[in-house]
Amino acid sequence: MALSPERRRHLTTRGLRLEYATLGWNVIEIGFLVYGAIAARSGALAGFALDSFIEIFASLVVVWELKGTADPAREQRAVRLIGLAFFALALFIAFQAAVTLALGIRPDSSPLGITWLTGTVIVMFGLAWGKARTGRELANPVLSAEAKVTVVDGSLATGILAGLVLNAVFGWWWADVAAGIILVAYGIREGTVHLRSSPPSP
Repeated sequence: MALSPERRRHLTTRGLRLEYATLGWNVIEIGFLVYGAIAARSGALAGFALDSFIEIFASLVVVWELKGTADPAREQRAVRLIGLAFFALALFIAFQAAVTLALGIRPDSSPLGITWLTGTVIVMFGLAWGKARTGRELANPVLSAEAKVTVVDGSLATGILAGLVLNAVFGWWWADVAAGIILVAYGIREGTVHLRSSPPSP
């Protein structure tokens, strides 16, 4: 069933609001995560803060598309840059994990990180549900795909949260490093996906 122009405008507005909410959360999140990472010497929190920068860029690409102002060539370059950023994230976390192990650094527990990531898990899965529903009704593949990215972001936050909780409750400092390794695998996977979806221009 075809959507009326009024319904399409309503859904597009709702999609934009969901993206703005995602942007706002990630912008605020960076400050909390950087502070928590420094205070607890947590590589996992530092990596997730870097991931937030990448997610902000990805959300901006979707906003451009929903507003109809995206230039195809620029959008393709943006997707490639996102892919390269994910590879840089993986490289940074792998290096940081190696230094942590080599120098015998033991990450401390991070109540702030645990509290914030708990909120992130709830917010990201809620936003993902809203984006998936809106994208499906609007028949917008970009918004629907970004909803999946938000699900991955929530899942990633869940994994890192588990590592922080294990470190705080049982003193398993290596759980923080293990959570960082999840980011390495995630960065390589997402980097590959983005570069394959946006081949270089001939």
